[in-house]
Formats: sequence, C-alpha cells, structure tokens
Amino acid sequence: MTSTFLRLTTLLGAVLTMGMAAGSFALYADTIMPGLRKTDDRTFVGAFQQIDRAIINPWFMIFAFGGALVLTAAAALTNRGTPAFGWIAVALGLYLVCVIVTVAVNVPLNDAIKAAGDPAHINVAQVRAQFGEARWATANLLRVATSVPAFALLTWALVLCGRATA
Repeated sequence: MTSTFLRLTTLLGAVLTMGMAAGSFALYADTIMPGLRKTDDRTFVGAFQQIDRAIINPWFMIFAFGGALVLTAAAALTNRGTPAFGWIAVALGLYLVCVIVTVAVNVPLNDAIKAAGDPAHINVAQVRAQFGEARWATANLLRVATSVPAFALLTWALVLCGRATA
C-alpha cells in the first residue's frame, strides 16, 4: 500500500509543474505570439529565435514541461485505487496529447527557425513565411486546451486526496 505522504507529494508536484507548463503555453497564446504577430519580419525571426533559445533551460524543461509529465504519471501510479485516480488519469492523457503536439509540431518549427541563421544575414521574410506562424499558434492553442484542463483536473484530484486524508 502506497503511503499517504507519497500520494500527496507526487500529486502536489504534478499540480505545481502542470500549472507552470500550462501557464507557459497560455502566455505564448495570450501575449508572446500576438505581440510578435504585429512585428516586422526581422523582429519576429530574431525575437522568436531568442525566446526559443531562452526557454530551453533546466527550469522549464525539467521542472515544468518534463516535470508535469513525470509527476502526473507518478501521481497516477501512487493514487491507484483512490477517488483521485480517474481525474489524474484523464489529466495525464490530456498532457500526453500536449507533449505529442509539442514534439510533433512546435519543436520542429522552433528548430527550423533557429537553424535559419542570424536575421542580419538571411531573408527574414522567407524564413518567417516558411516558419508557419499560424500552424505554430494553432498547435500551441491545442497545448493550452489540453494542459489547462489537466491542471484543473489535478487540482480537483488534490482536493479529493485532501478529503480522503482528513
């Protein structure tokens, strides 16, 4: 039998990391991409390249993006047989869709725009057109539509866990 401490700890970690991941995706949808959309080609390409380079860091990759997946899976494993399990399992499924979209769509587009080179030495209009801004933004909206509900479901699962231990 898994201890209550382990069930609550993994679930709390899943809630926190999912909140960070969902917030990051929502920030892109709400501010970063709308702001970049209004810029000229050189600014768009240069800014997007730098933003993508900056987000590839341990805080985001391990504690938010990867942590949400690992800790949600751990929370599902440690909460089997509890009232919270179903909510956690659905959250995990939603976030798996988010991860697949990220790996299949967003990351290849990110890598392509970074590989295009220094905006001072490339045809930035062509690079921006080839980037697929609308495709990237649509895929990101799917990440928001899966990670935000996953965060809500994990939060509810934490409430259920708290009730069960009271």
